[in-house]
Amino acid sequence: MARQLLLERADLDSLAAVAHLVGMQAQVPLNPYLGLWSRLRDFRPEELGAALEARAAVRIVAMRGTVHLLTADDALLLRPLCQPVLDGELARHRDVAPALQGVDLAPVLTYGAQLLAERPRSGGQLRAALAERFPNVDPAAMGLACRNKLALVQVPPRGVWGKTSQVVTTTAEAWLGRPLVANPPIDEVVLRYLAAYGPATPADVAAWSRLTGFREVVERLRPQLRTFRDEHGRELFDVPDAPLPDPDTPAPARLLPEYDNAVLSHADRTRYYPDTPIEADPPIHGSILHDGFLAGVWSLARSREETILTVRHRPLDPAAIDEIQTEAERALAFLEPSAARHEVRAAEA
Repeated sequence: MARQLLLERADLDSLAAVAHLVGMQAQVPLNPYLGLWSRLRDFRPEELGAALEARAAVRIVAMRGTVHLLTADDALLLRPLCQPVLDGELARHRDVAPALQGVDLAPVLTYGAQLLAERPRSGGQLRAALAERFPNVDPAAMGLACRNKLALVQVPPRGVWGKTSQVVTTTAEAWLGRPLVANPPIDEVVLRYLAAYGPATPADVAAWSRLTGFREVVERLRPQLRTFRDEHGRELFDVPDAPLPDPDTPAPARLLPEYDNAVLSHADRTRYYPDTPIEADPPIHGSILHDGFLAGVWSLARSREETILTVRHRPLDPAAIDEIQTEAERALAFLEPSAARHEVRAAEA
């Protein structure tokens, strides 16, 4: 919790927090805003939106083959590091892999990069242009090949607070005016992961990135790491200067978005998830932490008259329910500041 800035809200700006967290999962465009609101003391969504428009931060496919919000520097570093994940996804795709069998992708990718560097384009526009140039190749397969083989950023206003647009992309190199990092330093990335998520196992790093081979990396780094054993006897690794709060430190209620790396980036998810699942009907728009564990889920319903945030929680004592209710009310006011009426409804799942 402390590493994730969820034990106490931090005095950091948006970019510093995103860099510390080594990116934030962002396929739901506004997820990082709630994630940062839950972590930062004076978070202003306009600040993050301005960073996207100023090209200091970008939305790009990276860890686990999913869209992440990254600083510009980290986009150039982490996107090439994650290339094996995207290569594997393309090779295993049941529709695309057969369509690309025997196809020389080099001219397709060269032309696709040229088109997207000229101006940002939607997926449909890219596929149409590729189909015109390469009429004998499946356009959908070429489009996914460009998505997985080229470093594509989603261009604002996509992902900007208070704005909306369809997905249009260009290459990271064209958008940022700099090349990708040629040989990303994997040791440095693992150390940053441990600083934000540790103590952790090599399997945890693999769950965060979907890459492999971290046992060798961790063994190489062992002389500069702290080691621990968890309750199952597994060896955990950590950077030497990261905080280790007392286990009895109170962990407050926090609302997280639908996708948040705090609860997605460990092979052992019992760090946050109790043994029994929470039963709740969809839609589910996010999770609720209390005392460091998953205590419930939440969803949002909007109408012209009111906005209702519904909480479904585990059996909890009244003080915990009150704390969750208060945090949910604050989160609702953040998410829907202009709603005519707010209401939080809480019930046991």
